[in-house]
Amino acid sequence: MGISTPGIQQKLDPVPWRQHLFGLPKERWKSLSGRSFWVTGAGTGYGRCLTVALAAAEAQVFLTGRRKQKLEETLQEIECLGISPAACQVIPVDITDVEQVKRACEVVMRSCETLYGLVNNAALPSRGDISKPLLQGSLADWERIMRTNVTAPWLLTRGIFPHMVKGEEVRVLLISSEAGWTFTSGFGPYNVSKAALNSLGGSMAAEYAVNYPNADIQINVLVPGEARTEMNQGSNESPYAVVNMALILLSHPKGGPNGKFFHRDGRHLEFGHANTFERPLI
Repeated sequence: MGISTPGIQQKLDPVPWRQHLFGLPKERWKSLSGRSFWVTGAGTGYGRCLTVALAAAEAQVFLTGRRKQKLEETLQEIECLGISPAACQVIPVDITDVEQVKRACEVVMRSCETLYGLVNNAALPSRGDISKPLLQGSLADWERIMRTNVTAPWLLTRGIFPHMVKGEEVRVLLISSEAGWTFTSGFGPYNVSKAALNSLGGSMAAEYAVNYPNADIQINVLVPGEARTEMNQGSNESPYAVVNMALILLSHPKGGPNGKFFHRDGRHLEFGHANTFERPLI
């Protein structure tokens, strides 16, 4: 592990957001205003919290998820916090469906001149009713989790990337998990999917930077840690704990990290041959 990012705030109550700006300095907070972001899995958990924070910063936000009702609940939470949802657009999509992804990309391209940020957050857990998924799980279960956790972020990112690079500044976050470098029994397919997502993030960062040398590309992986989400009902941690670090990466000026790995608590991580980012993020 290299340096850490000091001052990360993981215990922020979203209600007084005007006072703490979700942990960002004012100049970084202001840099988000007017930019366009797309968040998958925006109806619950980390995705909902990141959507709320971006809307608070007066960004344009596209909300994607399978369940329209959950996306509308995110809009309700935005309004409850005294934030205008006027710049938010709900785009219900099953991101495992290639044609739906294509149509969603077309909607986003029509709705903004360029997309600045993409948060690949949507994911599925391993089935809780099978204790030995690698021994007894079905091929259908395996393909379902891989299509959601790995294939979908790849398809979505490459589908919208030509529109993102028009602005010459690109910020992509892949929300991963510590499961990506652990081997817990009973969670094999999920562990494998997150390890693959980590590799996908680093590989896309390298390939896109080579092929778009004139653009400031920052594609990074963020480990959100434990929090209370639909996947993890037993945690007492708020999913807002990930917001400060996520916004630091999404608001980073030119010359920032690309193909790097971070934890929500500010740690700069190593993964495979990817070294830590050895400069301060803020």
